[in-house]
Amino acid sequence: MSAAAPKDITRAVVHGAAGRMGRAIVRAIHDTSGIALVGAIDRAGASSVGLDAGELAGVGPLRVSTEASLREELEAHVIIDFSSSEATEAIAAVAAARGLALVVGTTGLEAGARAALERAAAQVPVVVAPNTSVGVTVLAHLAEVATRLLGDGFDAEIVEMHHNKKADAPSGTALRIADVVLAAKGLDRSALRTGREGKPGPRTRSEVGVLAMRGGDVIGDHTLVLAGEGERVELTHKATDRSLFARGAVRAAQWVIRRPAGLYDMRDVLGLR
Repeated sequence: MSAAAPKDITRAVVHGAAGRMGRAIVRAIHDTSGIALVGAIDRAGASSVGLDAGELAGVGPLRVSTEASLREELEAHVIIDFSSSEATEAIAAVAAARGLALVVGTTGLEAGARAALERAAAQVPVVVAPNTSVGVTVLAHLAEVATRLLGDGFDAEIVEMHHNKKADAPSGTALRIADVVLAAKGLDRSALRTGREGKPGPRTRSEVGVLAMRGGDVIGDHTLVLAGEGERVELTHKATDRSLFARGAVRAAQWVIRRPAGLYDMRDVLGLR
């Protein structure tokens, strides 16, 4: 069962609705004008299936039951996905078949999921963002500008820290920042160093380092260090509330439904391209 929504607002489905980010997105939708929750999906057999998504998220009944799949008769504009690589791969095919826009914040996407998203983007608009924070998007933009302006005389190192339950490393956000820096330096992923030990020898100019730390309940900290002779520039973003990712995902959902088929990211959402 889902609640009715006016035709002039974004009708959103949350995929992975019972997870921490899924619940945060339900809350963000509830608190944001111009968008309504019309569907909630969790994995088949999960204890959340059949429960009200609003009650799961702590905002009270929304008359949207959590279900194991997207019902054929459900009218929606966009799916917001924070699930797993395998589940993202499946929902991408559903979105393409149903003509629904898609916002994907799932991290650690494997090759099959990435390929499925590329196929979906040929038919519907798809935003893929391992970090939907507006602040992180701006950080990545500044990283590109700073790296380019400072030039080859500055070494680039990225440090990220997350909670001790995070499964993938380095984080998708750290890799996104690394890709921006590598591009600005004219390098590719072969130049990435995700750890050093023993005697790796002196650091070369043609490498970018990423260090992943895990501990406690840290939501997400990312720092780019650009170190030159006698000076260094540090750009840092610290997440202190998971709701910032949810707000960014909702912003992306409202933006993407008005776009043609294609693959987008948060830079597109913020108009930074």
